[in-house]
Amino acid sequence: MNHQKFAKEWISAWNSHDLDDILSHYSEDIEISTPMIAMATGGKESTLKGKEAVREYWKKARDKFPDLHFELIQPTAGVNSVALFYKSIMDKHAVEVMFFNEEGKINKMYAHYD
Repeated sequence: MNHQKFAKEWISAWNSHDLDDILSHYSEDIEISTPMIAMATGGKESTLKGKEAVREYWKKARDKFPDLHFELIQPTAGVNSVALFYKSIMDKHAVEVMFFNEEGKINKMYAHYD
């Protein structure tokens, strides 16, 4: 996998605000961990499992931040994984580490923010 090409496609999908396009990068059994879950939902959860749960969370987040725009700073490659450093919402910097399954879909993701 070309991590730079993937990073550009991933950022473009998010900036399009098209949930189907965004979710096309993820497996059905996706597991995400991010401090933004609790902030967006007002709860204490920080991990979601399954594409439908993730879809609902991202739909709420997209509605809460309709002007969402990500700006890629640096993509990096690992073993069956990438880490993307980018400018996120509310002028935060983010690093997302994404792990890929055998089909090349993200099945686990960890997000970090400053």
